[in-house]
Amino acid sequence: MDLALWIAAGLLTAVASLGGITKTFVPVPRLAAQHGGGWTADVPRPLVRTLGVLELLAAAGLVLPAVTGILPWLVPVTAGCWVLLMIGAMATHGRRGEYPLVLLNLGYLALAAFIAWGRLGPAPFVG
Repeated sequence: MDLALWIAAGLLTAVASLGGITKTFVPVPRLAAQHGGGWTADVPRPLVRTLGVLELLAAAGLVLPAVTGILPWLVPVTAGCWVLLMIGAMATHGRRGEYPLVLLNLGYLALAAFIAWGRLGPAPFVG
C-alpha cells in the first residue's frame, strides 16, 4: 500500500509540476492556443498565475513533507486540496464542452483522493 501511495504521489507531483510551471511562466496567449488551454483566455491573467503557483505548491506538498519528515500530515491535506482544484477544473472544462479533459481531471482527482484516503487511513506516515 505504501509503495502504491508513493507512486501515486509521484505521478501527481509530475502533473502538478508541469501544470504549475506552464501556468506560472508561459505567456497566457501561448497557453490559450494550446489544446485544453483555451480557458486561460477567458479569465484574468493573475488567476492563471495564481493557479500555477498553487500547482507548484501542491507538487511540493505531495512529496516534501514525507521525504523530510517535517509535517507529514500536509501530504493528505495537499491531496485533499488537489481534489478541490480538480473539481474546479472539471467544471471549467465541462462548461467548455471539453469532455476528454474532464475525464483526465477525474483521473487526477481519483489519484489525489487515493493519496488522501491512504495517508489518513491505512498507510499513514509514522513518525
